[in-house]
Amino acid sequence: QVRLVEFGGALVQPGDSLRLSCAASGFPFNTSVMRWSRQAPGNQRELVASITADGAITHYVNSVKGRFTISRDNVKNTVFLQMNSLTSEDTADYYCNVRLGSTVHWGQGTPVTVSS
Repeated sequence: QVRLVEFGGALVQPGDSLRLSCAASGFPFNTSVMRWSRQAPGNQRELVASITADGAITHYVNSVKGRFTISRDNVKNTVFLQMNSLTSEDTADYYCNVRLGSTVHWGQGTPVTVSS
């Protein structure tokens, strides 16, 4: 059974940093592309970052390039999202996800609120 559990969401101030973690189990993590997506209130869910199985290639949505870094630990089956220089525009629920075949599996999400 695929399981994705996110940690690390919090209320922070503009300019702060935050690191999200996602613990994965139930599928071959070290051969899977992993992704972080987010959904702000009233908005559609958007893909924020992805990382290949070996961690060699990463992709980011333009709005977070240079501020967010996705990484992974294939020994601990965990994917991370380091978020720096946070702004109110980054306020959202953040979800770890993975596509296995034709199915995308999602975690329960972790909330990030950026507010002064």
